[in-house]
Formats: sequence, C-alpha cells, structure tokens
Amino acid sequence: MSKESEAQSTRNIVLSMLTATLDEGAFSHLVRNQTLKGLEIDPRDLLFIERLFHGTLEQVIFLDWIISSYSSIKIAKMKPVIRNILRMSIYQMLFMDSVPDHAAINEAVKLTRTRGYRGLSPFVNGLLRSFQRGGVKPGMPRNVKYSAPLWLYDKMVCELGQEKAEAFFDSACQPKNEIYARLSTFRAPAEDIIRMLQIDGCEVFPVPNVPEAVKLKKAQKLTELNAFRQGLVFVQDLNSIRVGRIAAELAKPLRRESEAGEEITVSKEDFSENVPVPPVTQIIDVCAAPGGKSLHLADLFPKAEVIARDLSQNKVDLIEENIQRSQSKNVRVEVHDALVFDETLAGKADIVLADLPCSGIGVIGRKPDIKLRLKEEDLKELAELQQKILDVVSGYVREGGLLIFSTCTINRTENQDNAEWFLENHSFVKIEEKQFLPGQDEGDGFYIAAFRKTDALLADKE
Repeated sequence: MSKESEAQSTRNIVLSMLTATLDEGAFSHLVRNQTLKGLEIDPRDLLFIERLFHGTLEQVIFLDWIISSYSSIKIAKMKPVIRNILRMSIYQMLFMDSVPDHAAINEAVKLTRTRGYRGLSPFVNGLLRSFQRGGVKPGMPRNVKYSAPLWLYDKMVCELGQEKAEAFFDSACQPKNEIYARLSTFRAPAEDIIRMLQIDGCEVFPVPNVPEAVKLKKAQKLTELNAFRQGLVFVQDLNSIRVGRIAAELAKPLRRESEAGEEITVSKEDFSENVPVPPVTQIIDVCAAPGGKSLHLADLFPKAEVIARDLSQNKVDLIEENIQRSQSKNVRVEVHDALVFDETLAGKADIVLADLPCSGIGVIGRKPDIKLRLKEEDLKELAELQQKILDVVSGYVREGGLLIFSTCTINRTENQDNAEWFLENHSFVKIEEKQFLPGQDEGDGFYIAAFRKTDALLADKE
C-alpha cells in the first residue's frame, strides 16, 4: 500500500470512529476498542489513528467554534460526514506538527470525494484554505479555549477557583501518551513484571509510594504484551489503584492516642469481649465491573472472599474475563442490583467498596465525549442515585468495618456533599477523604472517602 493510500485509509478509519461517537451516540472507548480490535496495522498508523480520534473529540467545542467563524453554514446544518472531516482536518493543522497543512487539506478533499460528497469538496477545500490563511480568529470565549461546555466551565471555576479549574481543563486536553497500569505483585515480583514489559518494548515508570502502580509508554497493543496475557498487568488508573491501597491501610488494627498524646495501636486486648478485631475475611464490591478494584483487593487480602457484583450479565462477564486472566481464586462474581438489599449479607462485610455511578468529569481526559453528553441536570440525579445505593450497601458493613465510597468525578455535589449527607444519616465516622485533581495531582480526577461503622471504642472517641 502506498503512503498516500495508507494516509487516506487511516483518516477514513478515524472518520468512521468520529461518526459513530459524535453522531450515532456510541461511547468513545467502546468505539476505539471495537474498531482497533484485531486490526492489522502498522504501530505508527495505530498511534496516528488514536491521536487523531482522541484529540478531535477532546477539542470538538473549540474546533466547532473555528469552523463557525469561517462558514456561512451553521454547524448543525452540515452533513455529519463533512462536519467531522472539517473537525479532524483542523485538528491536524493545529495540533499535529508531523502533518503539513497542505497534506491535511488535500486528504480532507480526497476523503470528501471517497465518501460520496464530490460536490462538497470545493466547500471543504475553501474553508480549510481560508483557515490556513486566517488562523484562529480573536474573540474566543474562555470556555471554548478549553473546549468545555460553558455550564461545566463555570461550575468548575465556582468550585475550584479559576486557576485550578483551568489547569484541570488544560490537563484534560493534553495528548495522552502514557497509561497507568497495576502489576499483580501477589503473583510475581514487580521487578520481574517490569522486565517482561521492557522486553516487549514498553517504557516503564514506577510510581513512588504505590509499589504495584506503573506508567507505561507502550510500543504495541497492550493485549499483545506477554505480561498482559499472563494476567500480570491490568490497565487501571493510579487513583483507582489508590482505593485498594487505602483499604489495606485502614483495615489494619485501629489506632488511638495515649494519654501522652502519642498514637498507639489498639490491640485486641484493648477491646471488650463484645468488640473483637477480626481479620478481613469478607469484602463486597457492589458496582465492580470491569473488576480492577475487586482483583486488586483480592491480591491485597488473599485470605478474604471478595464478592464482585454488578447490575447486568454483560458487566459481570467483563469481571469474569479479568478473573480468568488474573487466575484469582478468591473472587466470586454475581449479578446483583446494588439498590436491592441482600439480607444474607447483612452486617457480614469487613470492607464494602462502593465505587458508584457518577458524572465522570474526572476522566474527560480519557473519555472526552463525556463532556459532550453530560447535562447539568444529570448531576443531581446521579447524586440522588448514589445516596440510594449508599443507604442500601451500608447495611452490609459489620461493626467496626469499612465502607469506601469512590467516584471518578470532581463534582462536589456527588462527592463531598454526599459524604456529609451519609454521615448525617448513618452510624459511621469518616476516617479518610481525598480529592485528586488533574492538573494538580497525577492520574484521573478521583474522589475517595472511607467510613468506619461506629462501635463502642469509636463512639467513646467521638
């Protein structure tokens, strides 16, 4: 295949992916996985496809503003194929230095003809050449600069302050050349897994203070790596990995201050006979798919049974696939609606993990179509759903046990406000709370709050 036809083919693939996501309503990560699965393609072309697809989605609001400033035809009135050809072409001209402007324009015209719109090729050519001469016009609204909906930009500025909010949006728009992954260090030493990854051409960067977490620059598809096939590596964001780390730390014996003000471990002898400190034997992950956190907890607590549940069989099948690959022996998978209380587990769990449905604002850097789908009114509905689930699943926690509530958003309504609501309505104390913010912290935007069910000792301390 000639270089010219290869370029046309890769752009054609990206155009189909954009149409599926932006005009047919498919989720970007599913479109990516389904399109690239089994695709025989040069690694460099694969990187081009991923960069162009993801980058165009990240910048859609910005790109549409540019197109509107040069077109007499409104964006909404354009044919979807033409609209997406213009978006991906302007993205190449602005953000991909390896693509000359003339190449991006010529390939856009060819692609217009290939898709059966020969009569519109002069329009595409003329608009792109006008942009090449005129560039980005002045007067751009601040939210457009960060390719964010106005309501979302204003909300984040209100909650975070302008500096942190703009750092967050700027971080979300940056190309993602690395991914985080979790090493199954229960099965093999971290250094051995890292060596396997390096042999397969990956650049590996360990994460300080999180021994099982690494950043990867991959030279090929992750699924083709030996360490991945053997279940020694799982794609999992750093702050998702921290959920398991926090659970492991907090599940240690309780600590309190001595009369001298020093922190001491509360031993079993310090408790009355009615308030024992049992080892962790039962963990419930109530919204577990695709299973990364469940499997991490299974590694951290090898003597515990981990019950991994989710709403549908399709989601449970994803967990099962990862269990098979990980060869984990202490995870049990079940289809179960988290809104329905299971009497058989009442007061049985040492740890309940509630990683709940949320707006996903914290992961728009990886799933940019979220900010295009999300509506302001969705936030209240999601917060109310979280409250209903927390009401139910808190009943599984034993006295002195842990409830860990997490989301992949940075919205206060879903996070801190719900944590306060939970404390006001349940017999728990909050013992840990963290909000991770892209642009300030590594990894995705992520919220983690840990609560302990009050027992006699904790009630006295309170």
